[in-house]
Amino acid sequence: MTSTKYLSRRVLFALGALLLFGPAMSRAQDFPARPVVLVVPWPAGGTTDVGMRALASATEKYLNQKIVIENRPGAAGVLGPQQVAQNAAPDGYTLVQIPITVFRYPFMRKTTLDPEKDFTYVIGVTGYTFGVVVRNDAPWKTFQEFLAYAKANPGKINYGTPGAGTTLHITMEQIAKQQGIKWTHVPFKGTPETTGALLGGHIDAVADASGWAPLVKSGQLRLLVIWNAARSKNFPDVPTLRETGVNLVSNSPFGLAGPKGMDPKTVQILHDAFKKGAEDPSYIASMEKLDQEAAYMSSDAYRRYATETLAEQKKLIEELGLKQD
Repeated sequence: MTSTKYLSRRVLFALGALLLFGPAMSRAQDFPARPVVLVVPWPAGGTTDVGMRALASATEKYLNQKIVIENRPGAAGVLGPQQVAQNAAPDGYTLVQIPITVFRYPFMRKTTLDPEKDFTYVIGVTGYTFGVVVRNDAPWKTFQEFLAYAKANPGKINYGTPGAGTTLHITMEQIAKQQGIKWTHVPFKGTPETTGALLGGHIDAVADASGWAPLVKSGQLRLLVIWNAARSKNFPDVPTLRETGVNLVSNSPFGLAGPKGMDPKTVQILHDAFKKGAEDPSYIASMEKLDQEAAYMSSDAYRRYATETLAEQKKLIEELGLKQD
């Protein structure tokens, strides 16, 4: 009799647990049941947008769902991540590309964003190939000539980037500090704007990711230097910063994240699908065109990277004196 009562209690407990946790377990098992939104915090047509669209297309067949790109540019790539952190449900249906700008933003401006706590880090994907380009009719044939002119003419060089606080801006200021140069930074929203301003003669140079590649190949722009550790496969004649006497390497690894509190099972599903997408031949071919190399990080490794990068960026912003308020 006693064992029957004990068994009944166990059955009732199991039924209660099923009623309580069943819906959540079902949601995790059914994920994804609808399209996933991937927020790209840069304008359409730029380097990041092209790369993210290629990754989304390659990943869909492994996720068995459509991945919808949503462009939310602004605040040098921080607006989109901030909106996702503050407004998106942690159900796995909204992800965002995380540029390194996110990790330095809290040390440049007053913000409630806490990159260490406000995101669930899913996967690290790749880095950029950055470089400095000028018009084909510019007087500088080499980066050394460009630096020499800038040093001899303080404040006369105006250079554009996709925004204040981006790695492009930060690295150009590091170069200036190393070389004893004063030049003027002109921030834009993304590659289409910087390219238009350069071609229109409104600025002297652009520091940007490899969205300049087609115009360099067509002869409209001249690539003076790249910022990777080694020379570019697509532009083997162009030197690296180190080869020009500037002791810097800058490629700004990035990945994908969602809002804090995501189910670990959902994170695993997303991680595995995007990892396969990043290894897909179609995506690899797109990355070769953009001159970008893989920089894979697991969810745990990417979370550790976020913590380490926050500390590094805090120190860098203080050294460069770039806190704006």
